Amino acid sequence: MAESWAAMRTAPRRTVVAESLLCALTASFGLVPLLLVRPDRPALAVLEALWATLLVAARRDRPVAAVLGVSPLLVGHNIWTLAAVALVVLSATRRVAPTRRAWQVVGTACVAVAPLTVVQVIPRWEDLPVELAGNAVSVVLLLLLPALAGTLLGRRRLLVNLLRERNSYLEQARSLSASTARLAERNRIAGEMHDLLGHRLSLISVHAGALELAAARQAPPLSGQAELLRTTAGTAMEELREILGVLRHADLADESGSDRGTREDIAALVAESRRAGGVIELDWSVPDSAVVGGRTRQAIHRVVREGLTNVLKHASGAPTRVEVRSAGGGTEVSVTNGVPRTEGRSQGGTHSGLAGLQERISLLGGAFEAGAAPNGGFRVAAWLPSQEQQEEGVHAYAGTAVTPPTDALRPVSGATGQGGQGRQAGQGGSRSPLSDEILTWPRVLGAGCASVLVILPTVGYLMFLLLTASLR
Repeated sequence: MAESWAAMRTAPRRTVVAESLLCALTASFGLVPLLLVRPDRPALAVLEALWATLLVAARRDRPVAAVLGVSPLLVGHNIWTLAAVALVVLSATRRVAPTRRAWQVVGTACVAVAPLTVVQVIPRWEDLPVELAGNAVSVVLLLLLPALAGTLLGRRRLLVNLLRERNSYLEQARSLSASTARLAERNRIAGEMHDLLGHRLSLISVHAGALELAAARQAPPLSGQAELLRTTAGTAMEELREILGVLRHADLADESGSDRGTREDIAALVAESRRAGGVIELDWSVPDSAVVGGRTRQAIHRVVREGLTNVLKHASGAPTRVEVRSAGGGTEVSVTNGVPRTEGRSQGGTHSGLAGLQERISLLGGAFEAGAAPNGGFRVAAWLPSQEQQEEGVHAYAGTAVTPPTDALRPVSGATGQGGQGRQAGQGGSRSPLSDEILTWPRVLGAGCASVLVILPTVGYLMFLLLTASLR
């Protein structure tokens, strides 16, 4: 009893409420009809109703005892408790393992019905054959058939648990295999980048250093450009090392300690582009007190750098405005260039830089656009959610600043040919994985339908008995 009480206290509230309602319904079903149809032995009938209620309550924690306890109800005088017999046997045999033990318990309960029937008819020996035949039918329909249905459902539950365990194991194995394959591929890519790009960038840096020394002696006006070439090559080497570190060590590197994306960093990018011949204006209006996460700052750096690089490649000399401001609870960053002052021809591109930006912004739950500006120039813009919004899973931005117009995402040719196809982030995504219950549907149809077919005669028999008792 103490163990049952402890189990009830630790059970979920929903289970406790359901069990309490079931016990109350069982007691009512066994007692209320006694007020309408007075039995021959009212006290015994009341005790049988209370006993059936106790068995219903004990069927989960004491399934063996519950099955053995239904024998007195099969030979009792309260016919309304027979419905509880089928329920107790069906529910209790599901929880008895192995199946052979469950049938041993059911067999014991069946055998116990015979002596109980003999004891019941001692004053009326002439009724013994009829009582034995009637109780035998009750044993088959109210004990054996529910036990068969319960054991079928019990085997199904074991199989469901096995399928869940195997599914969990296979999911973990698949995840580990994918992670291992991804890491191997990343290491291979990192090695190729180190061997090829690293070597080329080192040569560029060496030659740029030599060019800087020669320019300082022979063409001083060009020494600044040579110095810019050398420092750019050195910066490219540092960035390559960071990328290699990300590829080799983590899927998402912890970038919170980087100083990229700060006001000083963006100002340095703008100054570097100005030295390369750009006409660029910076408008930074994010308050210094605003908390901007490391990944958001990295994204700001990437957007500005990609935008300025595209301006220098496709619209050299065009007036450009870099704007970073607070908007919609997050940060909006944009790079907008006008029409270049001198005619030039853009060599086009693969748009991989813009595609990479869109992917990075979408992973952060932001919005991204890249397309032609109304003045004939080009605009790259992104809205990035705050750290709190990222944690809450914000995947859309309701503002208008970076919502792309319907015709703003067409490829653009000519001097401002930074064509590409931007997409609004946060409007798609992968579906959540299906529950592993989908794996059990074939077994549900098998064991579940078999159990229903087995229990149908029991239901018909109970309806016949209760209808007969009601018409008395």
